[in-house]
Amino acid sequence: MSQFFQLLIYGLQLGTIYALVALGYTMVYGIVNLINFAHGDFLMLGAYAAFFTALFAGENFVVCLLLAMATAGLIGVVTDRIAYKPMRNQPKLSALITAMGVSIFIQNLCRALPFIGPIPKAFPTLLESKSIKLLGVTFTSTQLLLIVLAIVLMLGLNFIVNKSKVGRGMRAVSMDRDAAALMGININAVIASTFFIGAALAGAGGVFYGIMYPTLEVSIGSFLGNKAFIAAVVGGIGSIKGAMFGGILMGIIEIFATNLNADIGFGAAYAVLIVILLFRPAGLFGKLVTEKV
Repeated sequence: MSQFFQLLIYGLQLGTIYALVALGYTMVYGIVNLINFAHGDFLMLGAYAAFFTALFAGENFVVCLLLAMATAGLIGVVTDRIAYKPMRNQPKLSALITAMGVSIFIQNLCRALPFIGPIPKAFPTLLESKSIKLLGVTFTSTQLLLIVLAIVLMLGLNFIVNKSKVGRGMRAVSMDRDAAALMGININAVIASTFFIGAALAGAGGVFYGIMYPTLEVSIGSFLGNKAFIAAVVGGIGSIKGAMFGGILMGIIEIFATNLNADIGFGAAYAVLIVILLFRPAGLFGKLVTEKV
């Protein structure tokens, strides 16, 4: 039983990271009906922002986290303005190809930059970790803190979406963009806010992942982005609650499967995706929508 809870803690730690990134996928899709395949790269950029902040300004966890979130958020807004905004009235396939191109561009640009490059870097130690043993289960203060912070960020997003003026604008635009515009809502501002918040959460996920697995390289964005996208689809793309639940579920399943066999753990996410799509095509919390033609 102690091993079960031990693995559960690791699963929650990884799952909350997936959930933070999955939220960005589901928010952008819910607002502009775009699968932003470059979203995982915002995680990578946030992790590098924390790395260079620690390098030049000291290993202060709060400062590194805030600057990582701000950097990723601003890059998300700039990406939307340059690459996605001109494609909003174009066929969905064109926008999808653009998102894939943006992802490839970001990764190769980072590889070409001399201060980043293709060589992996050691992520700094931003938190001093202390072991805690409770009821036969050993975990660290860092694990506990990261899980709690991730949950706080997710609850904060839920508050913004449901209780704030920005959130009301997001919900209105996701329901009917034209009607929202007629009611005086600034569509471009809402979309920019969505990209900023989603990318900022991905940046936080990058910092948490760097602390959990302290090896930083350009490809972590696409690898984790794919897993987080699967989590968003499993939970129900477009559903914030689904993204949270799907991310945590995927993390737990992956850790337990990896404990059985590393190869099984690598493919567990894809197996879960296939099963969910077979029995719940819209995801666990998603709803099938009939389009009139």
